[in-house]
Amino acid sequence: MATRAQKDQAITELIGEIKSTNVLYLTDASSMDAESTSKLRRACNKGGIRMKVVKNTLLRKAMEGVDGKDYSELYPTLIGQTALLFAEKGNAPAKLIKDFRQKKGTRPALKSAWIDEAVFIGDDQLVMLSELKGREELIGDIILMLQSPMMNVISALQGGAGHKIAGLVKALEERAA
Repeated sequence: MATRAQKDQAITELIGEIKSTNVLYLTDASSMDAESTSKLRRACNKGGIRMKVVKNTLLRKAMEGVDGKDYSELYPTLIGQTALLFAEKGNAPAKLIKDFRQKKGTRPALKSAWIDEAVFIGDDQLVMLSELKGREELIGDIILMLQSPMMNVISALQGGAGHKIAGLVKALEERAA
């Protein structure tokens, strides 16, 4: 049995970990054997994801202790054994769980996820979460969309249309003079 001081220390540590991320997955790995759990931990470490098994009561108190964020929508999923996955990229834990389950079965199951203040509840959200684009991918898509019209203008200028445009500009210039 943990003492009150040990529980307070665990809550303080959890608060620090929760504050340091915008990506938090709550999973159920309860029916996994020790070998599968070890493989999951290794896969998490390899993928840059931190995994931590926690008591639900301590996790709830830690979530309540984080200022400026409301995790209350996640509270109903704090049942059974909970393994937390902390990550930098929103889709990384979902991809890891999906890949892991293709090899090992139905666990871990997704209870809920918190990604940049958006809440996702239930294992049925896993496929959608695994297909989420990361920040870098979205920025890349935006840059490509912005470059596309410019590329069309440049190619038109370099092609036969460039001569027509140059002729029109010259005609307008002569009219103005």
